[in-house]
Amino acid sequence: MKTIASHLATMLAGETKLRRQLAPFVKYVVLLLAVVSLYGWLFHVIMAREGQVHSWFTGIYWALTVMSTLGFGDITFESDLGRAFSTVVLLTGMVLLLIILPFLFIRIVYAPWLEQRSRGRIRELQSVPEGLEDHVLICVNDPIAPGLIRLLQLADESVYLIEPDADVAMHMQDAGVPVITGEIDSVETYRAAGAARARLVLANASDTINSNIVLTVRELSDSVPVVALAEVEDAIDVLELSGATHVLPLIHQLGEHLANRVSAGTSRANVIGKFHHLLLAEFPVHNTPFQGRTIRDTRLREFTGVTIVGVWERGRFLTPRPDLELSPLSVPVVIGTPEQISELDEVLVIYDANPNPVLILGGGKVGRAAAVALKRRDIAVHMVERNPELERQIAGIPDRLFLGDAADRRVLDEAGIAETPCVLLTTHDDAMNVYLTVYCRRLNPDARILTRVTHQRNVEAIQRAGADFVLSYASLGVQTVYSIVQGRELVVLGEGVDVFYVPLPPSLEDKTLADTGIGARTGLNVIGIQKDGRLVTNLTADRRLSMGSTLVALGSAEQRERFSAVFD
Repeated sequence: MKTIASHLATMLAGETKLRRQLAPFVKYVVLLLAVVSLYGWLFHVIMAREGQVHSWFTGIYWALTVMSTLGFGDITFESDLGRAFSTVVLLTGMVLLLIILPFLFIRIVYAPWLEQRSRGRIRELQSVPEGLEDHVLICVNDPIAPGLIRLLQLADESVYLIEPDADVAMHMQDAGVPVITGEIDSVETYRAAGAARARLVLANASDTINSNIVLTVRELSDSVPVVALAEVEDAIDVLELSGATHVLPLIHQLGEHLANRVSAGTSRANVIGKFHHLLLAEFPVHNTPFQGRTIRDTRLREFTGVTIVGVWERGRFLTPRPDLELSPLSVPVVIGTPEQISELDEVLVIYDANPNPVLILGGGKVGRAAAVALKRRDIAVHMVERNPELERQIAGIPDRLFLGDAADRRVLDEAGIAETPCVLLTTHDDAMNVYLTVYCRRLNPDARILTRVTHQRNVEAIQRAGADFVLSYASLGVQTVYSIVQGRELVVLGEGVDVFYVPLPPSLEDKTLADTGIGARTGLNVIGIQKDGRLVTNLTADRRLSMGSTLVALGSAEQRERFSAVFD
């Protein structure tokens, strides 16, 4: 960081510029010396009239103390003339020393120093550290970027965000965000960002800009992986032709993931993801013998081999304590081999599921994608949409379309709200989704309510309103890109729940799981231990942790940070 002294030294290098900058300050100093000298001379004149004699320097000393408003009071006038003169000197000093001097200092010295310091910071922000490689570049600061940066930093991955506005970039750097500044459509920006050496480049702007970003990166490297987000399905082919390695139609995938959590038709476990050679699945306990039992009493591991790794309860992911009682609204998440999941299905299939159509409120892109995914599973779908202009796009997708406002009781009754096993809220208006969650929960207390959320800040509100499952565009994007960076299967558990691979810290070596207290101290739920390419998921409390192991845990980013603070 350059100091004020170094800035003055830099100014001295340019004589003409120095003269232009210092001319007002020199004039001010000359004026100040003249005023002090004049007041010092007048001090002696008035003091002589009062019969007092002082040295010549005393006049200068008195003028400076009065003008600076210090006024020690050791030398004072006795006459009204002298006191009036003191008042004039005081007012003059307030103007010259307290107003004009700070203004000149800021304008001539401090402001140019700040400007030069900012220019220096901007130069530093125009490139990544020399020699950096295997880093992730994020092109736009969108809703996905903050969460992705946080996850990558927790995994000790280098990541940088590109911000075109230099002032915004400096503020982001002050906030601790790894950022560089430059235009996202300039090849020089990606050259300075080391795109050719990057582990991955995320093009997360609009479809047209993303196509430009992909082509620009391809000018530097044909091999660096580029992930591009697609807002519409028609852009997928264009982005692939531009050179994108992965194209993610997240809005479409959001609808599919919501549909994947629907429990309707035949009673069975819904597979929600692959985990190495294992499957993650979930099932509602409503109308099954597991309702009202504790996890220990279900004896699922004994009968089927699957392990309960978490329980969804009104949108919140709970740690599966043995004494946790499963309510009618509980949805356990289990892990097991395909054969073990089939064993679980055989247990569940004998119980009748609700055969009535699933109700989707909102016929936009997310709603239509969810409906298509449900129809592929032969699940009947009713849809409510208030915009008649979308009728042509929706036609043929749901079994029945009801045009009208979803907040209208008559429309919901006609669409089958009272009998439906599941309600999907797919509007992009969070306030409307909160309202509809409360309304639908009142009209059908037994229905499972799944909803999308646009802004992370509204997740808690929707959960409190009664949603059983919440998923946001940002969360899905973060988990999808993160899985690509890590080279692992995508596992979408839900809002605020991620899968973490945590190298075993030395402080936990040779301890049992019970001795570590990981769950109690951090909130993370260890579901597996990986070592030498082998994953063990049937864990017991006396399982001893050995050096070189990797813990596989479920939890939030806050819980992962707490783990690092406690054990690393």
